[in-house]
Amino acid sequence: MGRKPTSTADPVISPDPVPSREIRRARTEVSFDNQALLGPLYGQFDANLVQVENRLGVFISARGDLLEIEGPEDAVARARAVLKNMYDRLAMGQDLDGSAIEALIAMSNEPTLEGIISGKSGAGSGSGAPIMIRTRRKTIVPRSAKQIDYMRSLARDEIIFALGPAGTGKTYLAVAQAVAQLITGSVQRLILSRPAVEAGEKLGFLPGDMKDKVDPYLRPLYDALYDCMPPEQVERRIASGEIEIAPIAFMRGRTLADAFVILDEAQNTTREQMKMFLTRFGQNSRMVVCGDPKQVDIPGGDRMSGLADAVDKLENVDGFGTIRFTAADVVRHPIVGRIVEAYEGPIE
Repeated sequence: MGRKPTSTADPVISPDPVPSREIRRARTEVSFDNQALLGPLYGQFDANLVQVENRLGVFISARGDLLEIEGPEDAVARARAVLKNMYDRLAMGQDLDGSAIEALIAMSNEPTLEGIISGKSGAGSGSGAPIMIRTRRKTIVPRSAKQIDYMRSLARDEIIFALGPAGTGKTYLAVAQAVAQLITGSVQRLILSRPAVEAGEKLGFLPGDMKDKVDPYLRPLYDALYDCMPPEQVERRIASGEIEIAPIAFMRGRTLADAFVILDEAQNTTREQMKMFLTRFGQNSRMVVCGDPKQVDIPGGDRMSGLADAVDKLENVDGFGTIRFTAADVVRHPIVGRIVEAYEGPIE
């Protein structure tokens, strides 16, 4: 029972032509041990295989647990690595949807792809430990090459600056790491904060008490929390004070010890606010500062972003880690990366 390959005419994406030499073609096979995983691996009506074919410009023929891949030599090697890592992801109990496959394809240019997407550290890392974050609701593995560096930094550094456009996983992975450490008892509190700055529009008077007024600004943080923990646990921990979600103004005068602290949308802090926030750092704490330096909404337009100022001053200081994402690292719908690139220019 084989699968008829898609048409050989006009593949959606093909490797860039090399005018100076003939493109070498290759054919290879890959097989899988666990028959139960073949259905989710191939996808309904082989949709997952078709996605790999179209994105890499190869042709894949399925015969039971054996896949034959044919096409340009480099593309065949990439497709084989992607398919093996799709299988490894399923074997680890991870979901495999279109966006996850897209992330694996985007990472397939990495020389250490083999084994790394499925959660193993790369060659030369000195460790075979999995790169993953375990929460109550899911186990999270890296979905871009830069996320590998970020997840390592989250586990290693005391204060991390995560810079880059929307959709790269800056805040989500930070919240996931914070939840994981809260669950294991590595920290006693999880504190999520962001400046209450409107993005280019005036919302006017907001009804309700203080929580009702600031919640709209903090909703992305709630969304990430609910994705990592059951809602009833989130609400219980918020009520007990283990999880605190508050605007940055509420941080003044405090010492944040035994806590995992996340500042989101940090590009909208002033220099004074950023200095105040960073100096809240206490014993046995971790702090992650997330933001996009190109999306500053500070009122007045002539005030320097506290995020840019802090990175400039502290990037090379011991204990700090800096991760810079680009449009190539966007892990939402692929079109988001193209939107970012269109607005900000080609990726260097």
